[in-house]
Amino acid sequence: MTYRTGATRRVAVVVALALAALVAFAAVAQAKPKPKPAKPKGTEVTVMTRNLYLGADLSPAINSTSIQGFIEANGEILRNVDASNFPVRSKGLAEEILEQEPDLVGLQEAALWRTAEPSLLSVKSGVPTATTVKYDFLAELLKRLNKHGKKYRVAVVNPEFDFEAPADYNGLPHDGPGGGAPGLLENAEINARLTMRDAILARVGAGVKTSNPQKGHYNHLLVEKVAGSAEVAVTRGWVSVDATVRGSRKFHFVDTHLESFDPASVVPSIRAQQAEELTGPGGPATSKLPVILVGDLNSDVKTEVQPGDGQAYRVVTKNGFRERSTYEPLGCCIHSVDLKGGSVKQMDHKVDHIMTSDPKDVKLVSSTVTGRQKHNGWWDSDHAGLVSTLDILR
Repeated sequence: MTYRTGATRRVAVVVALALAALVAFAAVAQAKPKPKPAKPKGTEVTVMTRNLYLGADLSPAINSTSIQGFIEANGEILRNVDASNFPVRSKGLAEEILEQEPDLVGLQEAALWRTAEPSLLSVKSGVPTATTVKYDFLAELLKRLNKHGKKYRVAVVNPEFDFEAPADYNGLPHDGPGGGAPGLLENAEINARLTMRDAILARVGAGVKTSNPQKGHYNHLLVEKVAGSAEVAVTRGWVSVDATVRGSRKFHFVDTHLESFDPASVVPSIRAQQAEELTGPGGPATSKLPVILVGDLNSDVKTEVQPGDGQAYRVVTKNGFRERSTYEPLGCCIHSVDLKGGSVKQMDHKVDHIMTSDPKDVKLVSSTVTGRQKHNGWWDSDHAGLVSTLDILR
């Protein structure tokens, strides 16, 4: 009888202890904070904007007041294009891109230079006809990028400003057509044609898929008088694709180059009107998809060179776009005719941007500036390059 009572008590104690442990565990479990909801998962996508620099300052031709002065200025421009040596610069540009491995690259000033026999017909008609390729910046860059296997392809390209005129290429007097006979072309040995292009490159073999390539020109264009009377419209525009990267959510990628020579004192400036065409309601930088906008806006508010330079940037931000790139170090602009001189200290302001109109869905992971040192004795461009890695949330 005593033995059974002791056993019963021991069982009761064990049961009591077990119940106490369960109560204590329940209390601890109840007090433990609930786990935070998992953050939305996204895909990291790297994008780049790169102004290649057309090779010369066009101001001498724009500011010319006579046909002869215009022809001489065109010769100076063409000699400067030679001196800035894009075949060598393209090596450094390719190194920048291959090192950063951007999934998408927005290019500006992907110039195409062509030549023909000297003539004023294209100036008078406004229809350029030269076909002999002197420099094709886009083809040269792709050759460098794909030298050791295909790494990048052109997703879309847009020809924009396209102008041809006679040039005093060698700078010597009276050696044009007609054996030196006096006339409008007495100093011209060649016609030079510049076609400016914007383009988007897509990385090959990295899960980058593009669709719906689009391109267009702005309605608001700067019109300049050259040679004292001839009016020339500076055609500018944009390119875009829809893209997915390594299974990411689809997004809309847009590249542009807004007007460079626009007087900042004019309100609204031509580039500000172009910015409104681009980012305003129904513009090419609007979409139901998340939008990433890259390019040379020639505008900023934090680093204005002169009052009024921020007009276009303010339009873009008014329309909902937010920065997705670094400000330090800055990226513009080297002042050197042949891009062998100049100093990195001259890169003291920002005109190139990577932005989004969907800041809740497109987060900045990191951003860097490229091209702030010479390659092979030349600056790669008068601009630096700008690269951002973005997290595109699902």
